[in-house]
Amino acid sequence: MFFNSPSVVVRCFGVATLLMVLPASAKKMDVIYNDVLSHPSPYIPAQCYTKPEVSENQKVNPCYACHTMSKRPNVLNDIDVQLNYVFPTSVLKNPWKNLFKDRSKLIADISDEQILTYVRQDNYFDEQGNIRLKKRLKDDIKHFDANSNNHWDGYVPDSYFNFDNQGFDRAPNGDYTGWRSYAYYPLPGSFMPTNGSTDDVSIRLAPAFQQNKHGEFDLSIYKINMAIVESMIMEQDVPIEPSDENKLGVDLDKNGELSTATLIKYDWAPLEKRFMSYVGKAKVEQQSGNVHIAAKLFPEGTEFLHSVRYLDIDNNDQVKMAPRMKELRYAKKHSWMTYYQWEVIVNAEIKERHDFPDRTKTVLGSAEEGVNVAQGWNYQGFIEDYQGDLRPQTYEEQITCTGCHGGTGVMIDSNISFYRKFPNSSFQRGWYHWLQKPMQGVPEPKRESDGEYEYSYYLKHNPTGDEFRANDEVKAKFFDEDGQPKEHMFDRLHQDIAVLMLPSKQRALNLNKVYKTIVEEQSFKLGKAPLLSPAGQVVFKEVKLNQETGIKEALSAF
Repeated sequence: MFFNSPSVVVRCFGVATLLMVLPASAKKMDVIYNDVLSHPSPYIPAQCYTKPEVSENQKVNPCYACHTMSKRPNVLNDIDVQLNYVFPTSVLKNPWKNLFKDRSKLIADISDEQILTYVRQDNYFDEQGNIRLKKRLKDDIKHFDANSNNHWDGYVPDSYFNFDNQGFDRAPNGDYTGWRSYAYYPLPGSFMPTNGSTDDVSIRLAPAFQQNKHGEFDLSIYKINMAIVESMIMEQDVPIEPSDENKLGVDLDKNGELSTATLIKYDWAPLEKRFMSYVGKAKVEQQSGNVHIAAKLFPEGTEFLHSVRYLDIDNNDQVKMAPRMKELRYAKKHSWMTYYQWEVIVNAEIKERHDFPDRTKTVLGSAEEGVNVAQGWNYQGFIEDYQGDLRPQTYEEQITCTGCHGGTGVMIDSNISFYRKFPNSSFQRGWYHWLQKPMQGVPEPKRESDGEYEYSYYLKHNPTGDEFRANDEVKAKFFDEDGQPKEHMFDRLHQDIAVLMLPSKQRALNLNKVYKTIVEEQSFKLGKAPLLSPAGQVVFKEVKLNQETGIKEALSAF
């Protein structure tokens, strides 16, 4: 291997890695792309070091939103994590040092006008509408070429975020890119915009799902296959446009005859000889055993694209999604895992924890190709460099993805957002981007297990609405000085989730400023949470082995 700068071999956690030594003239934005870790547990989120004990008589529980009794075939059932800090000895000390940094002086130097100008700059498209990152991965390959083959081997961004009235992304020439955006209920906690970021997610199925049996693109085929995937993930019926089953060769509505179907009937019970089928080329591939179908599992080749963005302010001082991206995250399912294999994965992890409690996880992958999780998915990400341009994430930065997507009870086939997609009774049947319709006016969803309002339940057990107990604005909005709920505010929340989701103008601006200082430092490996004050009173700097969290009652996320 040859580099334009000197190199040395270092050994970190038993892996020999070629480390580029940057010359003295290297610019501030240079990032070393290698497989070296600064600490052994980037897969354990900063939130997991939180102290749930507010006082001797008060406990909060933000943990259940991720760690819960899971749904098949995810048999992880990590509800025990709510009760104990189950960490290897080597990671008892909290590595997320940005949690404890006071940034008040740094953000005081950034005016409201400066931060608004910054977040309104588009760092995904250039002035001609071309994807900046796509060009950068080609022109600046020498900076990102971790395997030194003079070629970018990871995902190349190809969404134009130009969604039509059915949620499909269209290229400048009108072609379909395959991406389809959907609206979803944000997971309680950090992903609520009031805690720092807006975001969106798109899904794309493999080419066979977009084609008729002759291999030609067919939008009607693609929409039906999307509906079938939605039906399998939700395990419920999904309405579709009237479709001729005779042409498709599939009884979509399960009425016993091939006629005109207006819904995908969920009826999948293989042990009872009840099966479901894709249509078009995907049906052919399914019959050949190249693609598979099962409840709560996405088919092979499924992709997700997730942009995380700053908070912008509209003319009415309401918070909305900013053009500038903090991150662009990508996932692809490369392998099919049966229910049995899912169980084997979990049992192997349980045995590993029992036999080698001090051993940290080994995450396969690289800076260039992303990281893998055992359930058959690859995750990759891009993040701002110190100037605000998107760059590939390092191997260590990408491992943070596996903390949620590779090992939590709440995940559905390593994904969280799609199971939370808005129902088909929603605008455009839930297939739309937030820029097409903001979340104002969206009613609060109810929990499956007990019928309680979901976000209200979360606030009941975690009044600040975030894992770090740092969102005093939410607490003051929904509770009085004695900690009693303001019923009129919860009534408003039942009718409109934006009451909780969106912060005030000033909080939004300050959250943007805090994150901007992290970008300038390029200190993502020390934590990305945009906290307005140090978290030393609510987050442990170090925990004891198998220390109890203080939570006495484990809760369910579903």
